[in-house]
Amino acid sequence: MRGFRRSPRSLGLAIDQIQAGLAPETLLAEVQGAWAAAVGEAIAAQAQPVAERGGVLTVACSASVWAQELDLMGPEVIERLNATLKRGSLARLRCVATPPPGA
Repeated sequence: MRGFRRSPRSLGLAIDQIQAGLAPETLLAEVQGAWAAAVGEAIAAQAQPVAERGGVLTVACSASVWAQELDLMGPEVIERLNATLKRGSLARLRCVATPPPGA
């Protein structure tokens, strides 16, 4: 049988391909996919991009200290993200502290 793959694929690879196919084709979705690589796992665990409008990326942070830190890092983060984006570019970050669920 030609073109038939005999060896199994990893489940992780298959899930990644399905997830990529389901993701909306928006600048925000692209940013969300590149976020952890741009800011690092520690920051990504505390802050997530939640909205984009007119080049302004809104980032929800778990505490005000994270929002302040990301504000200071903003130009560097924007530069890293813009280097990977294909659907547009970002001009600045807007970091907000969000209360924990149920508070």
